[in-house]
Amino acid sequence: MKQALLTFLLGFFGMFSFAQQDTTTKQKVDTIRVGGITIIKTDSDKRKEIRVLDTTGIQVSIDTLKVGGLTIIGKGISQSINEVGKALENLNGLSALGELKDIGDKTLDMLKKKKLKKVSTNWFVWDLGFAGYNDKTNYASSEAQNFLHNQGIIPASKGDYALKGSRISNFNLWIFMQRASIASNVVNLKYGFGIESNNYFYKSSITYVDGISPYTVRGSANEFSKNKLVANYLTVPVMLNINTNPSKNRTGFQFSAGISGGYLYGSRQKQKGTEGTVKNKTDFNLERWKLSYVAELGLGPIKLYGSMATTKLHQYGLDQHPYTIGVRFSN
Repeated sequence: MKQALLTFLLGFFGMFSFAQQDTTTKQKVDTIRVGGITIIKTDSDKRKEIRVLDTTGIQVSIDTLKVGGLTIIGKGISQSINEVGKALENLNGLSALGELKDIGDKTLDMLKKKKLKKVSTNWFVWDLGFAGYNDKTNYASSEAQNFLHNQGIIPASKGDYALKGSRISNFNLWIFMQRASIASNVVNLKYGFGIESNNYFYKSSITYVDGISPYTVRGSANEFSKNKLVANYLTVPVMLNINTNPSKNRTGFQFSAGISGGYLYGSRQKQKGTEGTVKNKTDFNLERWKLSYVAELGLGPIKLYGSMATTKLHQYGLDQHPYTIGVRFSN
């Protein structure tokens, strides 16, 4: 094994040296010139010896061998090769191969490792989840009672605006989500732009009536098989992002938190009953602007997201604060 290793190393240095010799000057095979040094190979007692001379012809210590930019230091080239051979012989064959493979794999991973980008962008990120609201309305107030017309002898209550919780009611499409590094790609600023669509499925037959002063009316029980209010927003989220493993985004743990600002660009009420489907597209008395706290928590490309609005859903009548929760899919 030592002889094979010796032959390989001498062959390697020989090929490396010949590739760099001056092709304009003929030299003997046993003399190799590399830059300002000369390496002479001779046979003595049937073993290879190497003498190193500088440009003046003075012999340099055999403990140092320089080839181009490579420097090898030891107790002599032949002795160093023998040391390596002995070390490999002392290892179990399969174990040595396994250790060498591990070293090779780690080296390959380091070579393949990409330089992390300061700014990265995800296109067309989408969410699926649930939309609801935290109803803080004081139904004993005249404002809340006046917002529900034709209530009869039963006053308005939270039950008139209760929601079904078993339907997918929130869908968001983010045109882009961008992350800019603040500190070593671990702490980042994350922001984006997209469309939020919140669907509020009512349990009751409440109906919105548009006009100078929009209001709601109570319908008969089970009048509609489907009754929902839809609010669509153009939204810009801005968050502080923590990425625990920047080099492996698809397996790293991430957490983001911040705020988002949304503008209501469209809303409607859709009702489906015995007389067919009715759509009423208008803004009613919904607030135009929505400010929310937002957060996401994830492992790899799939994340959980959530939002809680600090502003009310309606301009007057009801004190309801929208929220969303669901799963975010990103590449």
